[in-house]
Amino acid sequence: MAEEMEKEKDIDELPKNAANYQALTPLWFLDRAAAVHPRRPAVVYGTASYTWAETNRRSRLLASALVSRSIGPGCTVAVIAPNVPAVYEAHFGVPMAGAVINCVNIRLNAQTIAFLLEHSAAKVVMVDQEYFSLFEEALQIIDNKGEGSFQRPLVVVIGDENCDPKSLHDALRKGAIEYEKFLESGDPGFSWKPPKDEWQSIALGYTSGTTTSPKGVVLHHRGAYLMALSVAFVWGMNEGAIYLWSLPMFHCNGWCYTWSLAALCGTSICLRQVTARAIYSAIANFGVTHFCAAPVVLNSLINAPPSEKILPLPRTVHVMTAGAAPPPSLLSAMSEEGFRVTHTYGLTETYGPCTVCAWKPEWDMLPPEARARLHARQGVPYVSLEGLDVVNPKTMAPVPADAKTIGEIVMRGNCIMKGYLKNPEANKEAFAGGWYHSGDLGVKHPDGYIEVKDRSKDIIISGGENINSLEVESLLYEHPAVLEVSVVARPDEQWGESPCAFIALKRDVEGKDEKALSEDIIKFCRAKMPAYWLPKSFVFGPLPKTATGKVQKNVLRAKAKELGPVKRSRL
Repeated sequence: MAEEMEKEKDIDELPKNAANYQALTPLWFLDRAAAVHPRRPAVVYGTASYTWAETNRRSRLLASALVSRSIGPGCTVAVIAPNVPAVYEAHFGVPMAGAVINCVNIRLNAQTIAFLLEHSAAKVVMVDQEYFSLFEEALQIIDNKGEGSFQRPLVVVIGDENCDPKSLHDALRKGAIEYEKFLESGDPGFSWKPPKDEWQSIALGYTSGTTTSPKGVVLHHRGAYLMALSVAFVWGMNEGAIYLWSLPMFHCNGWCYTWSLAALCGTSICLRQVTARAIYSAIANFGVTHFCAAPVVLNSLINAPPSEKILPLPRTVHVMTAGAAPPPSLLSAMSEEGFRVTHTYGLTETYGPCTVCAWKPEWDMLPPEARARLHARQGVPYVSLEGLDVVNPKTMAPVPADAKTIGEIVMRGNCIMKGYLKNPEANKEAFAGGWYHSGDLGVKHPDGYIEVKDRSKDIIISGGENINSLEVESLLYEHPAVLEVSVVARPDEQWGESPCAFIALKRDVEGKDEKALSEDIIKFCRAKMPAYWLPKSFVFGPLPKTATGKVQKNVLRAKAKELGPVKRSRL
């Protein structure tokens, strides 16, 4: 017996060495793609096209140019740009330098971007020329604070022939370096070094503000590697897939498909502006096989005029959707037009989607309505997610799989964030009990599939973007006519959900024209918040309250639902 135990001990004491152990990082995928398919298109954008060999070279030039300016481990490089080749290259070039990439949501206002830049202590900002003025406004907000702790970053402006040249000239005149010139300063023979520890940070992304300020989500190389392979595996993507970037790369690093496409030696088709016409055109002209999109984008495809559609589709096109749960009618309509939709669910803290409504062959025999209802569930864990459950948040006991008992959705595994940047209290709360707490409420079905039923803290998901109702309320309270306000989600034909503001007015404005008041409040809001936060509807009157004076949001949600969906705007 002792001899057998000694043999087992010998097996476990075999050491790691350079030949049998390497820290996991998705950066290896780029080297392999360049070696296996050097002349295959990697990134296509308008008339521009870069092969995998060229993308590898450009990413190394970017890394070298950063390193030569002392940008490396511990440094954050912010990227403020739509889906253009430079953003794709940054997903490799920035971590090749050892730095952390922070892709900023271009839909944010200057005040929020100022917070992000300051909070992340960005050393370099890569900014698309169209958004240079927005970036400048954010810098001005930081300067006006006068605290002096923020060091102005190196600014690299990404030029684009599709934009007004004046914005590029303005950026260069003010000291920015043009992106292509910045690459020229790099060494094409630069040899990047993989991280010594796969726990090293690779990316920083910010939540949409589920607290007073957005939280900085820090991701590591190991998780990015595993999730990049997992998202491709779960979707059944083939080598050489042609992927359309309708999903912003600033959303959780494009749900890790930035790195997946290199692993698959696939081709990225970039879109600066996402429209139904552009998506159908790319499917026809570039052979698109896969794309990701929020339900609002799918809705635009279904409701596009016949002149913009290309039907029947030339091939099966795979679509992945997440965000607000897509209504069964939308999933059914997409299937009827030839799209094969995969429904997923996740968060910034989980590298993007981490559960999938895995389709079962026996569901094909069900009536369309039944199939669509099953399809709308959030599903089961990705292969890279080791734990998923719905629990009582107080006891951490799993709820029964009865499709009725509501609990909090929790996860654990290698594809959970490292934590929130500079926020130990939030980390303690998020990881309580050895699980990551999503804050989303759901049920568990008898077959183990989860389904989101509500969102804690009243998050509104509009067009795939999370909106915290408390933050919108806080800003609305600043309007001089507002006495009390409560914001809830209202169904929206175009965006899935949109904010609906229930407002109790101050006495001196009661009885005034409500249409004029609504217009005045909207004007006020435009200067205070991102456009997608703007309430699409207003209801004036007293707010329902409990005996203790708390606003009854459940009553308001019911009222908003009774109002019916906000009608799709028709221009």
